[in-house]
Amino acid sequence: MNLFYIFSTLSIILRFISIIILIPCVCALAYKDYSSMIPFIGTSIISLGISFLIRNKDSSSDDINNINKSEAFCIVILSWVLMCLFGTIPFLYFGLNPIDALFESVSGITTTGATILSDFSLYPKVMFFWRSFSQWIGGMGILVLFTVVLPQFSIAGRQMFFAEFSGLKDNKLAPRIRQTAAMLWSIYFTLTLLEIIILIYLKMPVFDAICTSFSTISGGGFSPKSESLIAYGQTKFVWTVAIFMFFAGFNFALQYKAFVKRKITSLFKDDEFRLYFIIVLSFTILIAVTLTTHNIYDFAKSIREAFFQVMTIISTSGFASVDYAQWNLRAKLFLFILMFTGASIGSASGGVKLLRLVMIFKYLKRQIAKIHHPNGVYPIKINKIIINEDIVRQMMAFVIFYYGIFVITAVLIIFIEQDAITGVSSAIATLGNIGPGFGDVVGPMGNYSSLHISSKIICIFNMLIGRLELIPFLALLHPDFWNIREIKNLHNVK
Repeated sequence: MNLFYIFSTLSIILRFISIIILIPCVCALAYKDYSSMIPFIGTSIISLGISFLIRNKDSSSDDINNINKSEAFCIVILSWVLMCLFGTIPFLYFGLNPIDALFESVSGITTTGATILSDFSLYPKVMFFWRSFSQWIGGMGILVLFTVVLPQFSIAGRQMFFAEFSGLKDNKLAPRIRQTAAMLWSIYFTLTLLEIIILIYLKMPVFDAICTSFSTISGGGFSPKSESLIAYGQTKFVWTVAIFMFFAGFNFALQYKAFVKRKITSLFKDDEFRLYFIIVLSFTILIAVTLTTHNIYDFAKSIREAFFQVMTIISTSGFASVDYAQWNLRAKLFLFILMFTGASIGSASGGVKLLRLVMIFKYLKRQIAKIHHPNGVYPIKINKIIINEDIVRQMMAFVIFYYGIFVITAVLIIFIEQDAITGVSSAIATLGNIGPGFGDVVGPMGNYSSLHISSKIICIFNMLIGRLELIPFLALLHPDFWNIREIKNLHNVK
């Protein structure tokens, strides 16, 4: 790795972070809460100062354009870590202790939606705006956003784009990565604006509509209300948010192709979308039937609540319209299964993603066929395209590592908390960027505040590597990643 290239890129990123962190000041001005502007202005100054501190006056756009894959992974990891650290400062100002502040910041920026807050009345509106806005920034990806707005990333953005936003290599929308990123953000922004308008039209308070929309389209789930959507008590909000969670859960590139290029038929020609649609429909029906037969709700409410909770889990949003922890065991089991899937690659959701599960299924099917026909050739196809064997092996490794990390962290939290339900559900809820889990502690009406500090650190680790989809993290484990070039004179490195 070339530290000169890395520092040159991070310097530019930090300058842009210093601008992003100022946006909540608009909310503070709107509510005349001038004192709440202090942490955001201070954080912006710190970010800008560090940017100039690590900046080299001889750096140029050519330095950024020369980065290789290892350097791109390093930049992605450091960008997310820096964003989370700077996002921590406002929470410290508003009275959270360092670990809780870091937990809340990481949960927001990684779009997990797990919270340590219990009494929402203690905090100003600008803090809740920052929670939701940070999710919106993290939902599409920090580097993907920088690729759109920073001209220096017009070429180098390609390496960082694929290092952060996996699954789009076969879904090129435009010849240049900057145009592709802009198209994805246009879908993302349009969905957000549309949800805000609809929620305001339905009489949700403007501030709540903005925060809820930020957290919906990002697959985040932070709400300005401690009881999430339960606090509003209106069916129209539940259906609206559930429908937008559905859109947040499937590939934005596919949405652009279907709705902007008007190729609607492409939706059901896509293997992953078909599976996504079938899973949502099937689990909604299964849970609704279960809730109805056990006399928990009438059939109409069962359909609504089943659809909402299926969407909040599979899209990894983490909203709550009811306390599903009170449902019967069978209904909760269906939701628990969904925690291990995630939605589509190229969406705002976390988790393993359905495309990887499709590939694993096809791989196992091929291995079974080879038992009977050892010499047979059975290529694995996705959307009628033969998948390279290297990609198949990479996806197998991803799934093995993903579930391996889940098992390890679940066992550690169970050991620390002495509670199996809390350990298992908090491990998968944070690794999958879902947010709430099961049980009285981390369930939909609970929070993570009572967890031991060690458990919180494990959850922070899970949220970060879950949002980065393991790949940059796994790159850290290879010795070549740490092969740092010795640079005696940075000014002469080109």
